[in-house]
Amino acid sequence: MFLSEPEWQAVMLSLKVSSLAVVLSLPFGIFFSWLLVRRTFPGKALLDSILHLPLVLPPVVVGYLLLVAMGRRGFIGSWLYDWFGISFAFSWRGAVLAAAVMSFPLMVRAIRLALEGVDVKLEQAARTLGASRWRVFLTITLPLTLPGIIVGTVLAFARSLGEFGATITFVSNIPGETRTLPSAMLHLDSNPGRGGGGGPPLPHRHRSGAGFAADFGMAGPREPPAHGRIMMLELDFTQTPRQSLPADP
Repeated sequence: MFLSEPEWQAVMLSLKVSSLAVVLSLPFGIFFSWLLVRRTFPGKALLDSILHLPLVLPPVVVGYLLLVAMGRRGFIGSWLYDWFGISFAFSWRGAVLAAAVMSFPLMVRAIRLALEGVDVKLEQAARTLGASRWRVFLTITLPLTLPGIIVGTVLAFARSLGEFGATITFVSNIPGETRTLPSAMLHLDSNPGRGGGGGPPLPHRHRSGAGFAADFGMAGPREPPAHGRIMMLELDFTQTPRQSLPADP
């Protein structure tokens, strides 16, 4: 199976976005996990709920909230753009941010479970022997939490690799810039004759994952099948759902 140049771009961009999302969110994941396990403070339950919101909110809603907050006219994005010239909306940096936000709860959950399994008495014993808090964390807490960190990293990477809803809402589907693997599969499904290239998109339609897999990597110019009766339920974003049958040969 050979991939075309646009498809390779989508693969490499997805790997880049997923890797950066995991690397940038890992320190925050460790910090918030430690904070929720080792500290008691007012608003702890609220913070825990906020961190897990991306798990229950629709990805499109998360993407819209990111656009409102981090867009060029957002209350955070406008400040970043005016002072530093940094823009997240409709760029690969926004794709990294969207992937990091959507995968963050999985990372925090895995690391938190590992931290809860670390015996606090080991840390207390090290403290009584004169070790500083930072040394206790680096030599005892962090090594014992390493399996959970690895699991959280893998889960976050996999979630980032498959992120679609928040990404396409926040950064759109720009070839070579924000078109990740899921966006490329949608483009190939909507434009089966373009082979992953550019051009104005046709009305989007949903179909099975098998259809996506068949298109990606084998989407050269080809004609639709001339024979057979295949019933497909199509959902057009600009019209009401309809059920269509291809014309008889």
